[in-house]
Order: sequence, then structure tokens, then C-alpha cells
Amino acid sequence: MCCRYYVLPKNPALSTLMEEAARSALAERFREQGSALITGGEVRPADVVPVLASNRTGGSSVFPMRWGYRLEGRGGLLVNARIETAAVKPTFREAWEGHRCAVPASWYFEWKHEMDAAGKRKPGQKYSIRAEEDKVLWLCGLYRIENGLPAFVILTREPTEALGFLHDRMPFLLPKSSVDAWINPASRPETLLPFAYTELTAELAD
Repeated sequence: MCCRYYVLPKNPALSTLMEEAARSALAERFREQGSALITGGEVRPADVVPVLASNRTGGSSVFPMRWGYRLEGRGGLLVNARIETAAVKPTFREAWEGHRCAVPASWYFEWKHEMDAAGKRKPGQKYSIRAEEDKVLWLCGLYRIENGLPAFVILTREPTEALGFLHDRMPFLLPKSSVDAWINPASRPETLLPFAYTELTAELAD
């Protein structure tokens, strides 16, 4: 968790961000490497998507980024980081201090964990997790530069009581009012943890 989310195409609340990302030089550099920017639909690890982060002047801007850190010598991608240990883990410590980001989504997906006959966990039914009143979700993450291009991971936390039946982790979300503070390198991220957004509902996905 979290390894899928969804962006409603042509979402009015996000259209300006999507257009800005599509015009950026970074989007063209990703395209040259065979990774087109995704601005709507279901998003998976390794996709390139618009992400909000701090710019050189300390303000917020949208940047295309690839979802997932590459694992040296092991292949595959690391797509999540535990918020409880990100500040001390060597892989995430530097990003926790100054390279934080926020990923806009309409909702995210989770597969209910179930037990098989041998007592092992297996993925069950797929659910979409949405904000009340269909607000935009801001999935908080960290990013770093790999081969000259940005890559991000999504931070996870323990689930709320309402979502605990699905999985033992969920994304760390913040309300829009706290996003600028989260991505500001001068902020202390630990001071924002109490403001986590938790007004979510789970529905069976199609």
C-alpha cells in the first residue's frame, strides 16, 4: 500500500496543475526516454505524473515525476515509505528533511487483505478510497533525483479505524491548507503529522 491511484480526466480542480506539468521541460525529457506524462486515469508504479513540490524560490510548483525509487542491484521499484521511520532510514532521510512532495489524486485503490486456507494473506476485493464530498486527495511523499530526473515515493501510516478492515497501512494525506507547508523545505514535517486528513470512505471498485 499504496500502489494504485486514480485521477479523474479533465478534473476542474486539477486542470491547471495538469496543464502546467504538460508544458514543462521535464515532461519532454521523460517523453524522450519513452515515458509520457499521465494526467488522467489509473496510475501505477513507474508512471510519470504531476507532483507538487518546492521550486527554487521556495514557492510551490508542479513537476512531472516518476513513481518509484529504483533499487540498485535488485531491480524493481520502491514505491512507499513508512512515515514512522522515514526520518531515520538512509534511503529517505535526506528527502524527509528537504525534498517533500504532494501527489494529487481523485481517489486511491486498496485490495482487502484476506487469509487463504494456509493462513497466508492474499489480495481480495478492490476498493476505492475517496474523500468526503469528492475533494482532491493529497498523498504526501518524498522525492529524489535519479539520473537527472525526479522520482517519488508515497508515505504510508497506520490506517484509521474505519479503514483498518482493508489493510494495515494507508497513505499519509494532508488537507490542501497544509500542503504548502508540507512541501516547504524550511518546515518541520513532524509538526504537520497531527493534521492528517482522514475523512475517507471506502467503496467497492468496478
